[in-house]
Amino acid sequence: MQNTALTETHTALGAKMVPFAGFNMPVSYEGVTTEHETVRNGVGVFDVSHMGEFLITGPNALELIQKVTSNDASKLVDGKAQYSYLPNDKGGVVDDLIVYKIADEKYLMVVNASNIEKDWNWISSHNTMNADMRNLSDEYSLLAIQGPKAAIAMQSLTSVDLEAMKFYTFEVADFAGIENVIISATGYTGSGGFEIYCKNSEVKQIWDKVFEAGADHGIKPIGLAARDTLRLEMGYCLYGNDITDTTSPIEAGLGWVTKFSKQFINSEALAKEKEHGAEKKLIGFELDDRGIPRQGYDIVDNNGVVIGVVTSGTMSPSLGKGIGLGYVPAIFSKPESKINIQIRKNAIPATVIKLPFYKG
Repeated sequence: MQNTALTETHTALGAKMVPFAGFNMPVSYEGVTTEHETVRNGVGVFDVSHMGEFLITGPNALELIQKVTSNDASKLVDGKAQYSYLPNDKGGVVDDLIVYKIADEKYLMVVNASNIEKDWNWISSHNTMNADMRNLSDEYSLLAIQGPKAAIAMQSLTSVDLEAMKFYTFEVADFAGIENVIISATGYTGSGGFEIYCKNSEVKQIWDKVFEAGADHGIKPIGLAARDTLRLEMGYCLYGNDITDTTSPIEAGLGWVTKFSKQFINSEALAKEKEHGAEKKLIGFELDDRGIPRQGYDIVDNNGVVIGVVTSGTMSPSLGKGIGLGYVPAIFSKPESKINIQIRKNAIPATVIKLPFYKG
């Protein structure tokens, strides 16, 4: 089990620690609902240093990224980030990720913790153009400072105008007394905020200064349980649940980051699939009655016939009702369609809704 550079800090704060993606991670401090509401209404900090970082450089860096990712990285300018995924050659998804353009011939790929080795091996196997690749995952830490008060709470720590930063942009700048920190206006919560990339040796200083600066704004540490409820309220996919090696990115609703203006791994097959229309679709649903949908629960029609499966589900702290994502045949995927979630012996009625669940 690997630790992050802040594991002892979390333990001292009384965090409940659990194994996650091979790391010892804080799942909660005060409880998921309290932490969830802190991020929705104020500002909270996640240690997500388990995520992976690959630096891709050199004259062939863009060529490699274009080959292995679905989105069009040629559209990136310095200081811009892009959501994308790594298609496999069997119609599924190796991982989803964010690509950052730091400079010409210099890109950062940020991948999911559980897939670091798999992604590295996959990208390496397609690096026929000999782009320079460095796996920085063990050297870098990542803090997600999230919530509507994040910019005002953190402004004293940096010369960057945080309020002026647009979504999916970033700057390499000073933060909390450390130079050359990546300050990224990205996040996984839908409530605004920033992600801070720094070296492991720097993260404790940054963590401490973040909590000093945010004290007047009610800042709190937040665990992975609230991260999951926050992302689910936004309808954001979680790798391993909603997208996997065997799920189609077209069925998963990732067509918007699948750019057929270029060739990439399995692009021809995916283009045909998109043209023919997906047979299944990933949908969001709300329960009409009491209950909590969970991953793996069956989705059934009014006759009790199994038509799909729940991939993510929870009790939404913001909405006070059960919500989830799941795959169903396309005919059941339109908003307002009626389905049922099999919770033990009961088929609980549910309504397909247009994502996100949480409108802010």
